[in-house]
Amino acid sequence: MAAFSGWQAFTVADLGCGWGISSDGYAEAGFTVHGFDIDPEAGKGYPYEFFHADVKTLDADFLSQYDLIHLGGPCQPWSKMVSCRPGLREQYEDLIVPMRPVLQASGRPYVIENVENAPLVDPVWLCGTMFRKELYRHRGFEAGNGLVIPPRMHPEHVIPASKAGHWRPGTIMSIAGHVAPIAMARDLMGVTRRVPREYLVEAAPAYMTAYVAAHAMAHLSREAALWATPWPTARRCWPPSSRTAARWPRWTTRSGT
Repeated sequence: MAAFSGWQAFTVADLGCGWGISSDGYAEAGFTVHGFDIDPEAGKGYPYEFFHADVKTLDADFLSQYDLIHLGGPCQPWSKMVSCRPGLREQYEDLIVPMRPVLQASGRPYVIENVENAPLVDPVWLCGTMFRKELYRHRGFEAGNGLVIPPRMHPEHVIPASKAGHWRPGTIMSIAGHVAPIAMARDLMGVTRRVPREYLVEAAPAYMTAYVAAHAMAHLSREAALWATPWPTARRCWPPSSRTAARWPRWTTRSGT
């Protein structure tokens, strides 16, 4: 679905895309999605255009060709489990602090998503219950370069939650660790395809990014409507040009299906 009939769709770069659960939300809203991840295994199940790359090598000039940038860095450094597992925090890299200046310098609207205690700046917090899901899963979304994400009403948590990997009927499932039944976990995360458990438990639900994407689409559409000339609303973002590929020769790409 393009932003306007007959025009190109807006484009989004999903940095740290994993198996594309966040990307699903952007695609549902009508974005053309490109995913970037240092993990080559992610490309085996990523359903959109995938680039095997260290996102820290992407500079502001390259990212500026996209209409929107989404950064979903590792959540482990900020998650509650690091307090009971010494040395775990050091095993994962912080992408938020070093990448924020790059996103700001790109001049394009951006979103940084992560968990509680992450160094997000004035984030909007979303929970599964806000989307009528029996899921207490909180994710913060920092928006920048003109993008605004409005908050939603947060229903009170009244039903007890199960411990991770030990769901019992009558409780709220905790999607972490060896969560089961996996089909129920996928449904609660808004996933309609097979995603391995290890990628599912680290992701933000697809309906959260669909909510963010809808507001990003509205922002970009308003911006496009102010243009004096009727050029297409979005930049063309296809696989890297020969010039770009020469700058990042270690990239590999796999076409989405």
